[in-house]
Amino acid sequence: MTTPSPHDPGSNDPLHTQLQYQVALFARRMEQARHGAVGALDRAGYLLLDHLARHGPANVKALAEALGIDSSTVTRQAAPLVRADLVGRVPYPADRRTVRLALTPLGGRRLAEVRADREELIRSLTADWPSEEQRAFCRLLARFNDSLESYSTDRKL
Repeated sequence: MTTPSPHDPGSNDPLHTQLQYQVALFARRMEQARHGAVGALDRAGYLLLDHLARHGPANVKALAEALGIDSSTVTRQAAPLVRADLVGRVPYPADRRTVRLALTPLGGRRLAEVRADREELIRSLTADWPSEEQRAFCRLLARFNDSLESYSTDRKL
């Protein structure tokens, strides 16, 4: 079922009016689906844990650069993860004054659970899609995300 956008009589670009509406609707519905999951991580926590799992321990500044947010935001997002023992503070051997954030074993298990739950949701939502449509959707969504990243980066310059 396709959710149509309310008609915008002031728009002369129905495709992009519909596309912006569908993107907004997608974001809302993904958040709603996440809230239904037991012990779900919010988007910020998930992305921070995922980055640490993929790239290893990092200081706040490096995380901020990698995630495209500022250091104070990383600090704020990491605090509940540290309290929940999903992320730990570890010393940096080259400079004892520097502290890095690292995924804890509990954080690794939690991330694996959340990934599996999210994969199952996507698998369920696209179960009746032909595999070529699933691959096309993934490719186009990745391309869209890359465009968003480039746009955000260009605006910071």
